[in-house]
Amino acid sequence: MAAEPRAARASSVGLCLTVLNEAAGIDELLASVEAQTRAPDRIVIVDGGSTDGTPERIASWRERGLPIELLVRQGANISVGRNLAIAQAETDLIAVTDAGVRLEPRWLAALVRPFEEPEPPDVVAGFFVADPRSTWELALGATTLPAVDEIRPEQFLPSSRSIAFRRAAWTRVGGYPDWLDYCEDLVFDLALRAAGCRFGWAPDARVHFRPRPGPWAFFVQYYRYARGDGKADLWRRRHAIRYATYLGLLLAPRLVRGRRWLLAALALAAGAYVRRPYARLLPSLAGLSARERAAALAWVPVIRLLGDVAKMLGYPPGVIWRARRGRRADEDSR
Repeated sequence: MAAEPRAARASSVGLCLTVLNEAAGIDELLASVEAQTRAPDRIVIVDGGSTDGTPERIASWRERGLPIELLVRQGANISVGRNLAIAQAETDLIAVTDAGVRLEPRWLAALVRPFEEPEPPDVVAGFFVADPRSTWELALGATTLPAVDEIRPEQFLPSSRSIAFRRAAWTRVGGYPDWLDYCEDLVFDLALRAAGCRFGWAPDARVHFRPRPGPWAFFVQYYRYARGDGKADLWRRRHAIRYATYLGLLLAPRLVRGRRWLLAALALAAGAYVRRPYARLLPSLAGLSARERAAALAWVPVIRLLGDVAKMLGYPPGVIWRARRGRRADEDSR
């Protein structure tokens, strides 16, 4: 696909990402980078210490002509890696994505287009969609990822799978929080909003994200997300509601005795909890066998339960970590 004319470009753009043991999927990602209609001016990748041949795969793409700068930083978490890549890129605009995705050919062009408008934003949120390879992944994507028509642009906090921002905005907030290993993009987004940065919305800047391939991988992912929430002190109310809800369910057998109305209310609440995932899933079932359709439908409540348990187990360790970190900071300041 031909690149867009150079004259149409408002500023130089650096594409930045981090990797760790991504040999299985890095070729697909870099092939989609190579296919961009608007090529990035610089590509900086930070490897956190891969042992599966990821740096060698990246080097092979550099030998094929993709202008990649690879930095290897053993033990660097995703925030540290992103900040290193952004500092190295030295471009006016920064586009960020993640390993494990596939970029649509016009992703970067759509992502930077708002910066070329008369009143450009400081940050542009792109979008991401599920890229399932199995019935489980189809159900998981429908259960955990929003549809584009569900997004309220004025409230949307972009994932760093698909985001672009001015270097000045990144500098203003001190970059990604290098003390945080998960939920770092949400903390970064919230800092940008608190700093008064203007957000734009580019729904056509889509990346395809493969959901976790099995229940255990999904459980670990959501455990780590919740632990990150605890570390960063995010979503206290949401977590409190979740604990209260499941405590109520444990007490439900006693509470519903002789109270049919309460049993009906619980059934309605359970239906509401899975309504949106099913609404996303149903259009995707065409073409599947009856067995595959039944499996996908059955997975939805299991995924909801598994994700909630992972969050309830992951949040307390994050809170404890934050409390200990706060005490250490107090001791160091004395």
